[in-house]
Amino acid sequence: MPEPSAVEPELLAAAQQDDQDAFGRLVSPYRAQLYAYCYRMLGSTHDAEDAVQDAFVKAWKGITGFEGRASLKGWLYRIATNVCLDQIRRRPRRILTDDYGPPASPDVEITGPVTEPIWLEPCPDHLLALDPAAGYELRESVELAFLVALQHLPANQRAVLILREVLAFSAAEVAATLDTSVASVNSALQRARATVREQPRSQRAELAELGDAGQRELLAAFIGALQRSDVDAMVALLAEDVRFTMPPMPFWFDGRADVIAFLTGVVLRESWRRIPVRCNGQLAFAAYMDRGEGHRLVAVDVLTVRDGRIAAITAFPSAAVLGVFNLPTAFADLAAAETSAYGRSG
Repeated sequence: MPEPSAVEPELLAAAQQDDQDAFGRLVSPYRAQLYAYCYRMLGSTHDAEDAVQDAFVKAWKGITGFEGRASLKGWLYRIATNVCLDQIRRRPRRILTDDYGPPASPDVEITGPVTEPIWLEPCPDHLLALDPAAGYELRESVELAFLVALQHLPANQRAVLILREVLAFSAAEVAATLDTSVASVNSALQRARATVREQPRSQRAELAELGDAGQRELLAAFIGALQRSDVDAMVALLAEDVRFTMPPMPFWFDGRADVIAFLTGVVLRESWRRIPVRCNGQLAFAAYMDRGEGHRLVAVDVLTVRDGRIAAITAFPSAAVLGVFNLPTAFADLAAAETSAYGRSG
């Protein structure tokens, strides 16, 4: 569990003398990784942000008691873990729509969203510190399927699995973080692994086999098929058992025939523009729909790949969710920015 940098004694001493600027400089190197950790724990970008803020407030209030016997990183993770555990105890687990009820038929009556905070939220890669060189395990640990699997775990098992398997804490470090024994950590890890194995497998091997170019081609092909309303192309690109979910909408569709029927019968009757984005280490695109005032951002769709085809489409049409992506709300603004950038490049 390496430190981002060694703790400067002068900086720590200043922070312990109520120097807020020194405290900020002391803890800011850990902010991105703590956010990613809290997001994995909670399944929500908004809850993760709240948790990090709460953890830093608690750390500021307790910095005078930090004696340096443990690492600063370990101390901050302990605080953040306790904040997350408290949140988990107070709130229901986060789910996707296929955990909410049975699949719907393509002619389902469109009802309003379920507004309770029960839905898993996507997270753009830049908030998770996922650059293109990020490793296999790191990307797997933020996939929607893995996050759903984590939500099936009791809170302590969730923390143990993330700290041990994703962040490479030692069993002793995890025990110190959770104020428990190494034996308890090892037992919790075994149970957590068994539960996660029962969930859908990761798509990391699939994406690795496709390679970067293959991933771009698959995403471009699917975006093109949607833009053209090309049913034959959709049939070729979608797995036979593909699922289409749209949290916070309470209905979802199971199987290629029903998914295509809903897309062509409802979704594709509107005018759309789509652009690739990076989200949860998966293929994804932002969708802009024209409601009479130009194309406006209405959703981010995240794709899951299996056997070279798209096995799941998870659309997130919530305005609150879209805000974290920092995308222009109007497609015209995006196109203008791209044109301007092209012009500057000569």
